[in-house]
Amino acid sequence: MLAIRKIVLKFKFSYTSFLCIRTSTLLMAFLIFTSLSCQNKSTAALTLHTKFYLPAKLSEVSGLVATDSLIWVIEDSGNKSVVYGLNNKGQVEQTIQLDNHSNIDWEDLTKDNDQNLFIGDFGNNDNDRKDLVIYKISPNDALTTVEKINFYYPEQTHFPAKKKEKLYDCEAFFVYQNSFYLFTKNRSKGFDGSTLIYKIPALAGNHAAQLIGKFKTCSNYNSCVITGAAISPDEKKIVLLGHEKIWLFEEFKGDDFLGGKRTELALNHYSQKEAVSFIDNDKLLIADERTKNRGGNVYEVSIHTLKSAN
Repeated sequence: MLAIRKIVLKFKFSYTSFLCIRTSTLLMAFLIFTSLSCQNKSTAALTLHTKFYLPAKLSEVSGLVATDSLIWVIEDSGNKSVVYGLNNKGQVEQTIQLDNHSNIDWEDLTKDNDQNLFIGDFGNNDNDRKDLVIYKISPNDALTTVEKINFYYPEQTHFPAKKKEKLYDCEAFFVYQNSFYLFTKNRSKGFDGSTLIYKIPALAGNHAAQLIGKFKTCSNYNSCVITGAAISPDEKKIVLLGHEKIWLFEEFKGDDFLGGKRTELALNHYSQKEAVSFIDNDKLLIADERTKNRGGNVYEVSIHTLKSAN
């Protein structure tokens, strides 16, 4: 009887010890998880600051550019052929209607040194378009004169492109030294992060886009497709945008962007980011689409801060 009692007491002690160890282990895991979660949220808060909420009617912003007076935005396919001028609080102060020019798939917006605006109607999800165009307008033109720059990709020979060659969608461009530079969005089967860099004269006409480079971002489609591009006012930095990171190009000569320094910088924030613009030579504005009650904001972030956080 005494032996049985000893066994029971020993079992109770062992079980209690097991519970204490298990509880301690779970508590430690919880504390580590909580610490990492807080750290990620803290990092995101330090790097990405919400500047303002976009108006409810602008839920699908696809392009953004900051000028001296306003922040201009556009929306993509299925929306109006309108460019909206927002103030620093996100309120619409000016609109420019492009009459008789459809919004087939407006995907990016940029400007030149004279503050002219350029709308990239080159969204090409199915890689089957033969009507790619860039529209040039002036915000100060009361009559809204529209200049058209049509172009095509000489390397594309099938419409639609073959599944493994769907490299001809585009959501990102900027103006540099009187030329447009386009960075394509890869929709190929077996995505590997490849993007093509094309150059087009910033002149009215129908142009064959010149392929000047190719590089790879990373291999995860949701993280690595390029959805926006911008060049700094001093033309010494280029930023390409993804849903949760940017690619920064510096120390390049002329338009040999790949010959310079390239840095991948995490934003520590995932959403459907679609547009980016420089405010000055360090700060960026980034816009995301509103999906399932998430996003629909314009954020501000410093490249210097991003470098420190990464």
